Amino acid sequence: QVQLVESGGGSVQSGGSLRLSCVASGYSMEESRYCMGWFRQGAGKEREGVATIDSVGRPTYADSVEGRATISKDNAKNTLFLEMNSLKPEDTAMYYCAAVRETWLTTCSLGLGSFSRGHWGQGTQVTVSS
Repeated sequence: QVQLVESGGGSVQSGGSLRLSCVASGYSMEESRYCMGWFRQGAGKEREGVATIDSVGRPTYADSVEGRATISKDNAKNTLFLEMNSLKPEDTAMYYCAAVRETWLTTCSLGLGSFSRGHWGQGTQVTVSS
């Protein structure tokens, strides 16, 4: 059974940085073709895609974080990362890790629909104060 566990959230001041981690179990990043992504949901807002990375390491970023975020993965550790710099108060949200088999997809995109057949973590809270 696939499980995703996020960590690394916390409270930071505007302009600060955070590195989120997501440890996957139940499948091997090295041997399986999964599209993985980070999503976030602020209070009273809809969940939105932040960044995705496909099985060969190609990233996609939302316009709102382009240039401030880096998604990466360590296949040997079965771990997905999201580094965010120059954090803004509007980045405050619960951040979720998600994974879906690429066989279900045309592209590894930021859309929630792409992950409708995927797996989700419980989330880690990021709070950015001004």
